[in-house]
Amino acid sequence: MFWPLRGQGSVTRAALTGMETESDGHSIQGMRVALFLDRCCSYAEAMPILMANGVGLYYEVHGEGVPVLGIHGTPSSALMWEDAAGRLARNSRCIIYDRRGFYRSGRPDLSDAVDLADHVGDAATVLEALSATPAVVIGRSTGGLIALELARRHPEMVRTLVLLEPAVLTLHPDAVAWAQQLRRAVLDAAEEDPSSASEVVFREVLGGGAWESFPAPLREHFTAASPAVLAEIRGRGLDLSQAPLELSEAEAGHIRQPTLVVSAEDSPEALHAVNRRLADLLPNAETALVAGGHIIDPAGPAVLDFLRRHLPPGSPGQA
Repeated sequence: MFWPLRGQGSVTRAALTGMETESDGHSIQGMRVALFLDRCCSYAEAMPILMANGVGLYYEVHGEGVPVLGIHGTPSSALMWEDAAGRLARNSRCIIYDRRGFYRSGRPDLSDAVDLADHVGDAATVLEALSATPAVVIGRSTGGLIALELARRHPEMVRTLVLLEPAVLTLHPDAVAWAQQLRRAVLDAAEEDPSSASEVVFREVLGGGAWESFPAPLREHFTAASPAVLAEIRGRGLDLSQAPLELSEAEAGHIRQPTLVVSAEDSPEALHAVNRRLADLLPNAETALVAGGHIIDPAGPAVLDFLRRHLPPGSPGQA
């Protein structure tokens, strides 16, 4: 999920659409509105799809070398990772995909429930189908939760982890309370209009004016993800589920891959507390604090530095 930023409104819109840039010239999020419009038209022609547990998943592969898997948050899609994938591909084989229910992948019916285990199984299938193990796995928000559980259930598939404010919200009581409040707001609105689920998430998390500030195609993009948002709420293990994952100290202790846990300066203190607790639980974790809010760049300097130090000798980009 997305978390509130202190700036909210226009700052959040800039992060999502890539209209605001960092000092190195790269967009914070890397998706410009023009790119979004171009791709909305072109993807209708031919899309790479692989079947995972009965659902067709859209995927992209960028570059060559050590595999890197990027897992997006909720509501989102691989389209939001386009710029980051291009930068990661300079030194690796970067794989991004739309999770089940999102954008170009198979979408659940409104009556369906999607569990954390479904998403973990899908990620494992993507890695297996593309002969991409062991992989560096980068997950943002809900995607970070999925990445963490993938490493716990399938340690042989994961070389290293990069967790961008992962939604392991049960690690802090304030985060639990916030998630429960958001869950209720989404379900209440969905009783009147099921297609409003994504909109409610943005309004509750980013502030009332953020939704109107998005270009119409971007609003349509997120609105189309509403069935997936509701399916995850009805499922088990995800951050807004009635029964979210509760990671025990013993379970975390078995996740031994080198891990980077990244926090954003403008994110709420509760989310910082979640990351501190997670870093304490994981045996081989290091932390980084980056500028901005919750929509953290998957190919930012802290991430790239971590990858340089943990890619095997002789990999592209290694000295």
